[in-house]
Amino acid sequence: MSDSAPAKSKRLVSLDALRGFTIAAMVIVNDPGSWNSVYRPLLHADWNGCTITDLIFPFFLFIIGVSIALAYSKRLDAGAPKKGLYKKILIRSLTIYLLGLFLWLFPQFDFGNMRWVGVLPRIAFVFLACALLFLNTNWKQQIKIGAIILILYYIIVAYIPMPGIGKPDLSVAGMNWACHLDTLILPGYMWQETWDPEGILSTFPAIVSGIIGMLIGKLYLSVKDENKRLVWLYFAGFSMFLAGGFWNWFFPINKNIWTSSYVLYTSGLGTLGLATCILIVDMWGYKKWTFLGVVYGANAITSYVLAGMLTVVFYGLKIGGSSLNDWFMSTVTSIGFDPRFASMLYAIIYMLIIFVPALILYRKKIFIKV
Repeated sequence: MSDSAPAKSKRLVSLDALRGFTIAAMVIVNDPGSWNSVYRPLLHADWNGCTITDLIFPFFLFIIGVSIALAYSKRLDAGAPKKGLYKKILIRSLTIYLLGLFLWLFPQFDFGNMRWVGVLPRIAFVFLACALLFLNTNWKQQIKIGAIILILYYIIVAYIPMPGIGKPDLSVAGMNWACHLDTLILPGYMWQETWDPEGILSTFPAIVSGIIGMLIGKLYLSVKDENKRLVWLYFAGFSMFLAGGFWNWFFPINKNIWTSSYVLYTSGLGTLGLATCILIVDMWGYKKWTFLGVVYGANAITSYVLAGMLTVVFYGLKIGGSSLNDWFMSTVTSIGFDPRFASMLYAIIYMLIIFVPALILYRKKIFIKV
């Protein structure tokens, strides 16, 4: 990759679609009809390992990185002053973080049980760090920073002894610094009681998921020939996938603490997915099937927040004394369907319900930049 000015780029429909499909998948896995009846791939791995569900969040952070590279390259080429960009980055990061707090508090607003971290707060931190890095470093420096973070994180989490515990045990939840640091200093509510999967230390390798996305975005802009570009994307994606799989032998793939192997493994798959979408959508021109993804992607964070709010409302709705999701589960299973299928069907229908306001916004060309 060169640091010369990239050629003028057109909007990537494939990236918009991939972003939207990722959000739609988030809604599906977050809102089953019953948490007691869920197909195994639609749940996160209990500890080490990786399910399809474990790919969703890192894919989104990877896409954020790609989007930063594409959007800010264009703005810098147009002569936009960095001072103005810094202000917008800070405001956007703060807005996403506060939305995360709001979503956790809604509707009881129990400030005494505040969760200070979570999905949206992590997105805010990753966006802030990556955007600032993009404006102040080149791609070579970004590679060095990402590599240093992943290696240091590996050493800290896998080898540095903990007080009263000794050497970390990566086969057991909580027996490492990523979890232990949350126990020591993270205030408020934690998702796993004493630690949080979106905790303090694991946010650093999550930032690298975004950095890799920026590097892939830079690669896309730098290689002008679309066929060579595609070859490079597939090569980069497959290389990271293999590297993550190899590192898994020593540092297990684990979303809960966002291990370095997990970063490479998921970023590799994200790159392969993006390359395939570029091939099918942008190069071959098959775009009709991406409509749902493009609509969701146009207001991605807004759709996610709306899904989080409405699920609380839906759980509060009563039909014959039962909540809406319980009524749906009992109705569908009484016909003879597997409870896991009924639970997945509810989640898909709920995702399509959230699609309606997203579609209205899209039709009216209202794009809420959150």
